Amino acid sequence: MGIEKPLEPPKNGLLVPDLIPLAYEVLDAWKILIKGVAQLLHSIPVYGCSECSEVHVALEGHQIKDCPGPTSRDRHSLHSWVRGSIDDILVPIESYHLYDPFGRRIKHETRFDYDRIPAVVELCIQAGVDIPEYPSRRRMKPIRMIGKKVIDRGGFLEEPKPWRLGNPSTPVDFDTYRASERFPAPLSEDIPRIAQETMDAYDFVRSGVMKLMKKFTVKACGYCSEVHVGPWGHNAKFCGAFKHQWRDGKHGWQDAIVDEVFPLNCVWHVRDPRGPPLRSALKRFYGKAPAVVEVCMQAGAQVPDRYKPMMRLDIIVPESDEVKLVA
Repeated sequence: MGIEKPLEPPKNGLLVPDLIPLAYEVLDAWKILIKGVAQLLHSIPVYGCSECSEVHVALEGHQIKDCPGPTSRDRHSLHSWVRGSIDDILVPIESYHLYDPFGRRIKHETRFDYDRIPAVVELCIQAGVDIPEYPSRRRMKPIRMIGKKVIDRGGFLEEPKPWRLGNPSTPVDFDTYRASERFPAPLSEDIPRIAQETMDAYDFVRSGVMKLMKKFTVKACGYCSEVHVGPWGHNAKFCGAFKHQWRDGKHGWQDAIVDEVFPLNCVWHVRDPRGPPLRSALKRFYGKAPAVVEVCMQAGAQVPDRYKPMMRLDIIVPESDEVKLVA
């Protein structure tokens, strides 16, 4: 109706003072999580399938025949295991860093002018965290909108150039890139403590991201895994999902959920990492757990109660010759 409606923070471009300390705590827990997982992978073996996205935490890969890869028919649906990395545990979900989320939208021609950083970090920056390498515009006056049209944004400011163009050697400790090389293997007596700290950091990051997403807008593509932190999605045309030709490569933006920003990445739960590998015949008796929880549990951490039902710890796995006797 052409009537301006007052907006509440952060919808009007202003910060929420009560969420600024939470954003700093989430970023600190994110750093602890990356460091802990990188250290634990020196002693906890992780395998990933070279043909699909399957991940397994044990001394050897499982024998469950569920690989959908292009050459799975030649392998009778068995996985092709290779040594995994931290990116197999913490799935990298990146987003464009925006100096002004309410400013100019990213176009397809200008997509390389913006840095891509973990979506969790970008969410913390827009919630109030100040990182010198990734500056963000802090407004003193709210923006004005009628419907979805911005009528007063306080003008456009010149965006600073990406920091990687000026000093590419600047260390970033909130990214998983080459994390295993940056953090050496811990002492054997320190592994249980690191595992418990990593487990606690994982739970805090997940709960913190959920709280921040209740206030700050995060968009996800309904066709692919692209995520954008901001009030509107970008206009870069690189969606290659189903029928992308009909959309000219544009993403189908919708409100994101926490699993799209910080994926669970569930893996099969292994009760005895040194025992025989998991088999297809006993597949319905096995449970699953988030990859970080499985790594921390095998390193000596206590499993939170909310993950125990999905891990199916109360079910006894029968022997191969007892499967037919189970109802």
